[in-house]
Amino acid sequence: MKKQYAAPIKWSENVIIADADYIDKVAFNLIVNFERMIMRRIPPADMARWIDCVALDGGLREGANDTQVVLVYTKKKTAMENFQPSNFDKELNGKAFKDNLGEFTILGLPVEDIVKADDLFLDITEIICNAEEVKRIMIIPNAEDDNLYNNIRRMLQRDSNSDNKRITVFTMEPRQGGNFRQEILGYSLMNALGIRSDEIIV
Repeated sequence: MKKQYAAPIKWSENVIIADADYIDKVAFNLIVNFERMIMRRIPPADMARWIDCVALDGGLREGANDTQVVLVYTKKKTAMENFQPSNFDKELNGKAFKDNLGEFTILGLPVEDIVKADDLFLDITEIICNAEEVKRIMIIPNAEDDNLYNNIRRMLQRDSNSDNKRITVFTMEPRQGGNFRQEILGYSLMNALGIRSDEIIV
């Protein structure tokens, strides 16, 4: 298949790739469900805080790290509805922030009309996984799509050198594994939404 994305000249050692439409939908579902449960308003998810949580779950630790965050999103959408900051062009794409985990640079990648969203996500994930300079990869796909998830599993089994990379796939519930680690996406989103564990303990 012809590659639909021109990769940067050089990737960072750490890369997070996320389906922005999917994480926005999951954040919305969490907000609706937990507002009913804990009886208070839940603000939009803090994007930087969520990125930090994903990075920590993916094995990143304090230091002068350099991490690229690739957000794949539907071209017709200008912003995420349940995150802050949220506007792709004005607030996210090309922006960066620094904290105790290093510097994070955000790259917005809109899905063009000529390619399906799942194909683009799989394509860019494969490019990142096969880049020699990338050592740690955190993948947040729409894992509720069995076909996409299984294609990612097969691609990681076939193409990536797991001995030289730490690959973590985030899902909302445990899925069939492979030569990668798994983490639960809901934990990082709940943290970014400010939902405390003591609020949900029955």
